[in-house]
Amino acid sequence: MSDSSNTIAVAAPRPKDAGGTLSIFILAMAAFIVVTTEFLIVGLLPAMARDLSISISQAGLLVTLFAFTVMCFGPMLTAGLAHLERKRLFVIILLVFAGSNALAAVAPNLWVLGLARFLPALALPVFWGTASETATQLAGPERAGQAVSSVYLGISAAMLFGIPLGTLASEALGWRGAFWLLAAISLLIAMMLQFGMPAVRSPQRLRMGEQLRILRDPAFLANLALSVLVFTAMFTAYTYLADTLEKAAGVPKAQVGWWLMGFGAVGLAGNFLGGRWVDRHPLGVTALFCVLLAVGMAASMALVNDRMGLSVALAVWGVANTALYPICQVRVMKAASKAKALAGTLNVSAANAGIGLGAVVGGLAVAAWGPSSAGYVAAALALVAALGAGVVRWGHPSERLEG
Repeated sequence: MSDSSNTIAVAAPRPKDAGGTLSIFILAMAAFIVVTTEFLIVGLLPAMARDLSISISQAGLLVTLFAFTVMCFGPMLTAGLAHLERKRLFVIILLVFAGSNALAAVAPNLWVLGLARFLPALALPVFWGTASETATQLAGPERAGQAVSSVYLGISAAMLFGIPLGTLASEALGWRGAFWLLAAISLLIAMMLQFGMPAVRSPQRLRMGEQLRILRDPAFLANLALSVLVFTAMFTAYTYLADTLEKAAGVPKAQVGWWLMGFGAVGLAGNFLGGRWVDRHPLGVTALFCVLLAVGMAASMALVNDRMGLSVALAVWGVANTALYPICQVRVMKAASKAKALAGTLNVSAANAGIGLGAVVGGLAVAAWGPSSAGYVAAALALVAALGAGVVRWGHPSERLEG
């Protein structure tokens, strides 16, 4: 049932329209810069902490701020802005990212840097809440899946190239230079959206009350809580990976970016495996990759002084880490009987709640026990998440019929 007062016509190109293909490519580039802006800071934390004369744990709070902002404001902002014409909305979002990254580049202290992280965190969930839907409209129903996959390639590209290359750029340009580079690319993509994308209006929507009914479903809420736990485990260690490589493993600062790139590269295998297996066994696959995540993180800490062993352990960690992104998104959306878009947005909020909690927990561990401790704490949390997946599966009979 739709709200007739909010029905807005769709103005999109035909499925074979080359303009639609170009627009989807530009959206993928926008996804790349959005994800790079969110996670680049992981590789910049040591340099930022030194330059601003703050502890690594204090710098890690910037990750928490971004994540909690997405968590708290994402669903509300997405619902409130979804009626806007999509090209205009995306251009505004990329301009916000350009301005925020420029502000980060000139930030004189942690407070201004915090503001520079708060603003794009408001815009990020709105982008993810509308980009997949817009790609489907642009491509047409026959190529909807391919279009959505193309947009999400921006995530893989960011994890593989954007974040590590940004870290390497910070060695050449400084961490402020890395943010200036992000600002320039954000502005460029905003211009590409303005001149290369047709007008795309929002489709019909369910009434908000109907969408919110999924929040009454215990199985859906359990899956949402599981995502919080999974991402807490992931980011308790990943937030401080660059610092661990530099201080515990003794990797030279100039080489940390290359190690992060390798971490992202092996993660492509996890993205493939997770996406292939999750449709039939969402909770079982969640548990499997949480166990692999725990093994990879704990082994990375235990083998921190053995470069070959560390490389293998990081590969296991990277595969599991990247696999859990699509696994959690698909699992939560499958758990929703309707309002799949809202379910996806809520999972983004849940994931960012976990990212923020992970940054806090990891920061406390590092401050109390040193840079290697975050990996062990994260491994314990990952095992708890694996057990949690079993509890959700057996606690809700419908979830047992995964195959």
